[in-house]
Amino acid sequence: MERENSNRSRRITLRLTEKEYAKIESLFKASTCRKLSDYIRKHLFSRPITSTYRNQSLDDLMEETVVLSSELRAIGNNINQIARKINSVKMIPEFKTQLFLFDLERKALSSKLEAISSHTQKISEQWLQ
Repeated sequence: MERENSNRSRRITLRLTEKEYAKIESLFKASTCRKLSDYIRKHLFSRPITSTYRNQSLDDLMEETVVLSSELRAIGNNINQIARKINSVKMIPEFKTQLFLFDLERKALSSKLEAISSHTQKISEQWLQ
C-alpha cells in the first residue's frame, strides 16, 4: 500500500457546496476510512466501503457505566485500606463486632462490583460489534 501511495503525484481539485461537502463528510465519518481522500478514492474506483453503525444511547450508557464502575472500584479500594488499618488495631471487644459487620458490607460491595463488571463486559462486547 505504501508503494501505491508514493506514486500519487497528480491532484484533482473539486469545489462543492456546503451541503454537498456535509453529505460527503457524514458518509465518510460513517465509514472505517481514516482519511477523506481514501474514502473518496474508494468511492471513485468502486471499491468496497465498510460503514459502521453506532447506537448513541448504547454509547452513552456504556460511557456512564464505565465511569460508575471506576468510581465504585475506587470506593472498594478505600474500604479495603480502612479494613487493613482496622485489622491492625483489634483491642476493644465491641470493635470486633463492628469490624465483622464492616467486613460483611465490604464483601457485599465486592459482590456487587463483580456483577457490575460482568454486566459492563457484556455491554462492551455488544457495543464493539
